[in-house]
Amino acid sequence: MSDPRPLRVVIADDQHLIRRGLRAIIDAEPGLRVVAEASDGAAAARAAAAESADVVLMDIEMPGVGGIEGVGLVHDARPQARVVMLTMFDLDEYVLGALRAGASGFLIKSATPAELAAAIRAAHGGDLLFAPSVTRRLVESYVRRPPPREGTPDRLGALTERELEVFGAIARGLSNAEIGAELFMGESTVKTHITRILAKLGLRDRVQAVVLAYECGAVGR
Repeated sequence: MSDPRPLRVVIADDQHLIRRGLRAIIDAEPGLRVVAEASDGAAAARAAAAESADVVLMDIEMPGVGGIEGVGLVHDARPQARVVMLTMFDLDEYVLGALRAGASGFLIKSATPAELAAAIRAAHGGDLLFAPSVTRRLVESYVRRPPPREGTPDRLGALTERELEVFGAIARGLSNAEIGAELFMGESTVKTHITRILAKLGLRDRVQAVVLAYECGAVGR
């Protein structure tokens, strides 16, 4: 049997040396392969579409089309691709904008090779991933707990008590395995709950679930 197709990765960063370093790390990982490099968000979207990318590593601040706008362009050009944002610091003023645009996670540029590889695989697997130092401060600092959007309470009213528990765990950035351990259920059951939650709330993925949870005050209060 042949090896499964490696995950195809696009690196978007305006600094050539950073792209070279990331490429060396990723290409050394089994099952991962860099298929293109880009210096801004627009080029990243074009590369993602042309190379059938699975994951795009996107720097937030780049000349021309920056990372936040780039997330949307990637989703338009290659809807199947997940985007992981690369940040220099563990808090970034653009984090919420990137979340709303559909980013699947945030990784600090000082992350280890193992953390980088894990972030790529987690994003491709559908998990929302934050660097450990970012997980809670990042979302709370930028959402600022705004008033609930009109209609939000009614949307959450469609969830069962168990689904609300899973919804809150998603918002805290827990993986399926971690949710299962916390709520004493198997991973397959967790996946079923998540599928139902997204369908009931009309959400595309876990990222939108996190944004909604914090905007309506479902967690962190």
